[in-house]
Amino acid sequence: MRSGNESPTLVVLAAGMGSRYGGLKQMDAFGPNGETIIDYSIYDAIEAGFDKVVFIIREFFKEDFQKAIDAKYGKKIECRYVTQELEHLPEGYTVPDGREKPWGTAHAILVAEKHIDGPFAVINGDDYYGKTAFRDVVEFFDGNHEDFSVVGYKLHNTLSEHGTVNRGVSYADEEEYLTHVVECTKIKRNEKGVIEYPDGEDTKQLEEETLVSMNLWAFDKRFFTFGNSYFQNFLDERGSEMKSEFYIPNVVDLMIHNGEIKVKRISTDSNWFGVTYQEDKPVVVEKIAKLIESGVYPAQLW
Repeated sequence: MRSGNESPTLVVLAAGMGSRYGGLKQMDAFGPNGETIIDYSIYDAIEAGFDKVVFIIREFFKEDFQKAIDAKYGKKIECRYVTQELEHLPEGYTVPDGREKPWGTAHAILVAEKHIDGPFAVINGDDYYGKTAFRDVVEFFDGNHEDFSVVGYKLHNTLSEHGTVNRGVSYADEEEYLTHVVECTKIKRNEKGVIEYPDGEDTKQLEEETLVSMNLWAFDKRFFTFGNSYFQNFLDERGSEMKSEFYIPNVVDLMIHNGEIKVKRISTDSNWFGVTYQEDKPVVVEKIAKLIESGVYPAQLW
């Protein structure tokens, strides 16, 4: 997957509209000097050995976002900016009338194809992954030339007290290769404290220690070969739906079941936290403050 001195690229999914949060959380301040969650991820990525970052954003806030990023660390790491818009579709396809929702996380990666030359990792712009997780991914790239990978976090550490969340639930064999990955939506604790999610007309339960993807993936350019093909299939089957989404776990699951790729699951000791709802913000601010207090980060990040 990685050869010679080739350094990996980091792809940051930051095109979300923040509908549940009530604003653009990818640009919101959580650190003592206005640092965003993305800032801490980039800091960790540079330290781990990434040399380029591609931000997937929306056109309406591109100018402000790029200006802020370039001022902070545009000279510390190569930065590229790509917009994810509804009309970014394969030739012959059009946006159905009334569609407003973006096409999803896997589509976000596809729009960045021309900016990625080798191995790359993917993260969400509103999640904090921890230093160890980035180092684990770089070590994976250094030692692996055939497989993809996903970093697994324990489900009970990734829930919000303020509403439901979406998680890629992963299942693996004895060698920690994924056998199945399912994008589960609207996960929450019920009134009895049990973790559950709706599955059609049924409700399914999940164990506390279930390892889930927080969209920290390690890929190479083969992702685009398979992903572009699967996206066309998705559009043929579900493109007319107003809220259908082309998720990364769905694409990975297809690759696994079609025997196109093996995906190694990496369990990490890093602590994850993130913001889905506005009520999550004070918790994240407090956790970042504790990391600074313990010396993990300087008070003035940049």
